Amino acid sequence: MSQIILQVADLKREFVMGTEIVRALKGVSFDVMQGEFVTIMGSSGSGKTTMLNILGCLDKPTGGSYHLDGVDIRSLDRDELAGLRNTKIGFVFQSYNLLPRTSALENVELPLLYNPKINARESRERAMHALEMVKLADRRDHTPSQLSGGQQQRVAIARALVNEPVMILADEATGNLDTRTSFEIMSLMQELNTVQGKTIVFVTHEPDIAAFSSRTITLRDGRLQKDSVTNNMRIASVALANMPQTEDY
Repeated sequence: MSQIILQVADLKREFVMGTEIVRALKGVSFDVMQGEFVTIMGSSGSGKTTMLNILGCLDKPTGGSYHLDGVDIRSLDRDELAGLRNTKIGFVFQSYNLLPRTSALENVELPLLYNPKINARESRERAMHALEMVKLADRRDHTPSQLSGGQQQRVAIARALVNEPVMILADEATGNLDTRTSFEIMSLMQELNTVQGKTIVFVTHEPDIAAFSSRTITLRDGRLQKDSVTNNMRIASVALANMPQTEDY
């Protein structure tokens, strides 16, 4: 039986703006099981960004609960939240967030610097393995300026994998990429999910990208509008093969 990795129950988040109370989330509930590939969609003002911040342990809900791998985040202080983020969540951002003068391998190693249980040799081995998983081992000594946008995002994904998190949380991870490169990244995400068994939560506003996941959660006006299984999930590698050849910039 699959384990529940992420459990959101009646989640609420309110902000005080002057004399007004803004209710960004109004009682959202859903679970994500181990090994699922879930997309969270929503237009501006839907509560998607607020949800992302809570799922990433960057913020706490005003009401309701959020359990990540069995841990109630509302019970944690700031340091404990930071520790949970580093060990349980692998982040992938739209803007890559790579150190410009640092090699791909060293960028991937960064999260391990905060793990005192891992020595330098193991750190290097795990970073190499993560680069191999995203098919970039031959670019390990390249700096970000020597890599294409798609390759930089692969390095970012390897960095997200290196701590062996229970969940990869991607925030508009294809937002800075052209269509072909976006499909390449989604093909990699699908492979990590189906072959490696990684649990992926992918936040996007693009329906074309959501179609590559197995399930889509749609938020609207701070509420869960729809939670649907993708019956005709697109296979990114097939979509990529059917596209005309273009250079990856």
